[in-house]
Amino acid sequence: MPNSSVEYLLSERSETTLSWAMRLKIAQDAARGLAYLHEGMDFQIIFRDFKSSNILLDDQWRAKLSDFGLARLGPSEGLTHVSTAVVGTMGYAAPEYIQTGRLTSKIDVWSYGVFLYELITGRLPLDKNRPKSEQKLLEWVKPYLSKAKKFELIVDPRLKRQYQLKSAQKLAAVANRCVVRNPKSRPKMSEVLEMVNQIVEASTGAGNPEPPLKTKPFVDTSRGTERKHNRRIIDSRSGDKF
Repeated sequence: MPNSSVEYLLSERSETTLSWAMRLKIAQDAARGLAYLHEGMDFQIIFRDFKSSNILLDDQWRAKLSDFGLARLGPSEGLTHVSTAVVGTMGYAAPEYIQTGRLTSKIDVWSYGVFLYELITGRLPLDKNRPKSEQKLLEWVKPYLSKAKKFELIVDPRLKRQYQLKSAQKLAAVANRCVVRNPKSRPKMSEVLEMVNQIVEASTGAGNPEPPLKTKPFVDTSRGTERKHNRRIIDSRSGDKF
């Protein structure tokens, strides 16, 4: 794709940074893609490896889902889940899937929630280079969500305060609904899409939808130089990658 992946553009390796408006549009496009896979066809597809490196941007800066190598058909009519070997990427995989291997569309919803926090913070879902209390993104953000002044501390510094605080908080609220522990309590992706649509519609004047070139190199300590900790591991029970 002409404009690389979201993963790359959020990293310090990139000479450009995504504006807040662009991040909202990416969140919207990605939600629309997952909603189509889950509910837009006669059969359901579960992505199973949704993450920022699998979201590519075309020449119009539209986000496209890519790499369906781990995708699976959803459960047949009358069944609640598909039993399968545990595969995916550390930091994005839903806890119930890791524990049981039971595959439902709600694991993609969890991964999408993690991705929203990645867009907000610019941080990796899992970063072993950080202090222990900051290594897991979902745990790190929790204490900062209740008050606006605290919340500002988790927003990606590359945005240089050029974002709308209310829309960032609303996007975090959507993320929180996606990453509840009980998968049955998570919304469907069509419901998530509607919530994100409302945020985008209310965020007029959020900035240039295309990421501008940086005027000088930016050194950011919130992401590692490589995504080596956002890796797949071997599931000893099956020999499959996770």
